[in-house]
Amino acid sequence: MSYVPQDSMSLWWLADPLAPQRIGTLSLQDQRRKVAMSYDLAWMASPNAFALSEDLPLQTGLKMPAERDTAVGAVDDARPDQWGERVIRLIERPTRLSLLEYLYWAGDDRFGALGVSLNAESYVPAPTAAMSTFEGLIELHHAVQRVMRGEVINEQQRRLLQPGVSMGGARPKSLMKMDGASWVVKFAETGDMDTPLIEYACMQMALRCGINTAETQLLTLPKGHALAVKRFDRIGQRRLHVLSARVALHAAGEGMGYPELSQILRRLGHPDRVRAQQQELFRRMVFNILIDNTDDHEKNHALIRGDDGFYDLSPAFDVVSSVQGLGYQQMRVGAKGHEASMANALSEVAAFGLSKVDAGLIALQIATHVDSWETEFLALNATPADMAVLSQYLDGSVLRSERLKSMALS
Repeated sequence: MSYVPQDSMSLWWLADPLAPQRIGTLSLQDQRRKVAMSYDLAWMASPNAFALSEDLPLQTGLKMPAERDTAVGAVDDARPDQWGERVIRLIERPTRLSLLEYLYWAGDDRFGALGVSLNAESYVPAPTAAMSTFEGLIELHHAVQRVMRGEVINEQQRRLLQPGVSMGGARPKSLMKMDGASWVVKFAETGDMDTPLIEYACMQMALRCGINTAETQLLTLPKGHALAVKRFDRIGQRRLHVLSARVALHAAGEGMGYPELSQILRRLGHPDRVRAQQQELFRRMVFNILIDNTDDHEKNHALIRGDDGFYDLSPAFDVVSSVQGLGYQQMRVGAKGHEASMANALSEVAAFGLSKVDAGLIALQIATHVDSWETEFLALNATPADMAVLSQYLDGSVLRSERLKSMALS
C-alpha cells in the first residue's frame, strides 16, 4: 500500500517492544514546519508514565517547539540523522517530506525507545526488512556507496539499509546484527583517509584514558575498514530512553556547553552517581580537546534513563580526531567560551564537582596517554599518509603545547 501523507500520527513507548504503549499524538503545526505533541490521558495515568523531557511535562494540551523545522522536546531525538534523511529521500521517495514523514520513515529500529505509527489504535511502524548480518557486510558497503553516489539501488540493496540508527551525523551507516546484538556500522566517506580506523583508534585510546566508551569492532573491507559500534540504547530486547545533550540542554533553557551539561547531570542524575558522572564528562572534554575532536557537538553526547528514573551519561561515541586544527570545540568549554585550551578547560572545574588539583591530575593522565598516540595508531596499521595528516595536527605546535601544559600539572 502506498503512503498517503498525514498531518498527525501516534507516538508510542517501546521499552518492551512486545507490549507497546501509546504515549500521545504528533501533529504538524505552523505551516507544517513544526512537529507538536499532546499526551494521551491513558499514558498520563499509566504507572510507566514519565515526562519524555523537561519541556514535555505530564500535562494535557498541545506542546509546540519554539523553533521551526524541529520536533518538540525528546521527539526530536527520534528523527533520523542527516544520513538517514538521505536514505529516506533516495529509497522511500515519499510524496511529501515534512518532519513528520522523516519521523515515520525512520522505522522501528530508530534510536531510543520511541516509535511512530500511522495507526492510532496499534503500533504499526514503517515497513523495514530484517537486519543485515556480518556475512552481508560487503554487500551492505556496496549499497552505501551507491547511496553516496546518488545512484538507484535494487530491492536487495534497499533491504540492507536502515535510516534511523543514530541521533546525529552525516557519516554513511546502517545496522547490522552481530553476536546476537544490534550494531551501528559506519563507513568512510569519499576521501583518502581511513576514518573508521582512526575513530576506532581514538575510541580505544579514550578507553585507556578511563573514559566509558561504546563497544567497538574494526571490520576489514577490501579497501579500508568499517567501524561497528554496539548500540547502547538496547539491552537484549529492551529499548532504553535516550536524550541527546541538545534536547536535555534546550529543555532546561541552558546553553550548549560542557559546564551546563554537567549541571544537567546534577539535576537529572542519581545523587549517588552525580560526582562520578561529572568527572566522566570532564574527562571527555579534555580528551576531545587533546585529540582535536572539534566535532563534539551536543548531539554527540547523550543521557540514558535508567529503570530508577534517573539519567546517566551514555557511553562515549563519535569520538574521532577532526584533523582540522580549528582550536574551538562545538560545546562551550569554560570562561573563554569554546576555545580548545587547557586553561579554558580548567577555568570552571567547580561546575564538574572538581578541585583544581583533581582536575589537573585528570588532565595529566589523559595527556600522558594521548602523547603516545602514534604508537597506538601504528599498532593498528594506520597508513603512512593518514599518519602524516594526524601528526600535522596532533603533534603540531598548538596541540603539543596543550599536552605539555597538561603533563606539567601535578
